Amino acid sequence: MARYELKLPKMGEGVIEATITAWVKNIGDTIAEDETVLEVATDKVDSEVPSEVPGILIERFYEVNDVVKIGAVIAIIETDAEIEEENDDIEIIENPEIEKIDNESTENTKNIETDKILSDKNTGRFYSPLVKNIALKEGISQNELDNLQGTGKNGRVTKNDILRYIKAKKSGKTVEKQKDKTVEQSAEKIVNTVAQPSIITDNGDEIIEMDRMRKLIAEHMIASKRISPHVQSFVEADVTKIVNWRNRIKDDFYKREGEKITFTPVFIYYIIKAIKDYPMINVQLDGTKIIKKKNINIGMAVALPNGNLIVPVIKNADTLSLTGLTKAVNDLAKRARENKLKPDEITGGTYTVTNIGSFGNIAGTAIINQPQVAIMALGAIRKMPAVIETPEGDMIGIRQKMILSHSYDHRVVDGMLGGLFVKRVAEYLENFDSEGLL
Repeated sequence: MARYELKLPKMGEGVIEATITAWVKNIGDTIAEDETVLEVATDKVDSEVPSEVPGILIERFYEVNDVVKIGAVIAIIETDAEIEEENDDIEIIENPEIEKIDNESTENTKNIETDKILSDKNTGRFYSPLVKNIALKEGISQNELDNLQGTGKNGRVTKNDILRYIKAKKSGKTVEKQKDKTVEQSAEKIVNTVAQPSIITDNGDEIIEMDRMRKLIAEHMIASKRISPHVQSFVEADVTKIVNWRNRIKDDFYKREGEKITFTPVFIYYIIKAIKDYPMINVQLDGTKIIKKKNINIGMAVALPNGNLIVPVIKNADTLSLTGLTKAVNDLAKRARENKLKPDEITGGTYTVTNIGSFGNIAGTAIINQPQVAIMALGAIRKMPAVIETPEGDMIGIRQKMILSHSYDHRVVDGMLGGLFVKRVAEYLENFDSEGLL
């Protein structure tokens, strides 16, 4: 049996230490190759630390909340596997001559020298040494690696992920695509370079450093405003029928389904119907190519207890009934607030809905969630005086009304499409018919 030293790996440029947030494995536990042993956090990224060898965890040198230097030995794993001599130069980004890892990788490394393979300094994304080793041997460029969707925690690329990608690539089933990392990089550059007025602090002012999620949100918002020329259209909708219907059925629905039915899934249900009527709202833009999405995946903005925002996605939302949408909305919102979402549950959205009415806001101009081209903000439902047309003549009555605010990307969505779409949503809401809905 050999003793393998598990060290805290590099985690990006400028990161010299990390805090242990959780031990996934305890003393005596069996560990598979590339299986997570512990979780760590830095000011840039939260990551899992996997083992490069199978074995048994026999020693741990740090506890939860301990701060550990990069490269420090954090645990010992007893293994039957052959331990290769450690190569501290695995991230060869400055040396123009990348040394081969073994004789079989010579040609591959020659092909990727100019790509500066395996540097995660620009992206801040964590890759285990095992994944890096495989990528280097197989000639996987940094761009491909950054574009590879991982199944590990927070989207981490596992050994199985990269092996599946390599197999698919060799069979000709994948096409390398440029991941739009320049968006985040440009956004960060804008944040750092745009001239801002001098900040003067007074005694008693509290200075709060953004957490990692807030920094990502800030960059994403700046990038979206830079990428997409935003246009807004507003429509007022009379939702009296929906309000009365929900008040009438909500208790029975809860008894039958064990779920509370809110207005959000009802609105999403009719937004989906409008998307089917106007499918060019459900598109994405790749340069000058418009990608018309087959699936309708609805993102729903969720405010978190710490004040941040996350957008879980209801995949294939058009295949769900109103009851199914209700359960999906409640489930995703609950797990979002509990920080229990899986990485693939916050990706792949094709259209986003944000319910600003839950905060008492009557209207808002939401920022598009890239790479989508539109987002709808749902305003608060209010009792309003309104003119009601009757056979006997017009009269004033009290109606439940709300404002739908539609933001869209003017590169591909003009005022006619953007305006007709939100008008169609309003028409569906006003012509609400509960027959066969549940």
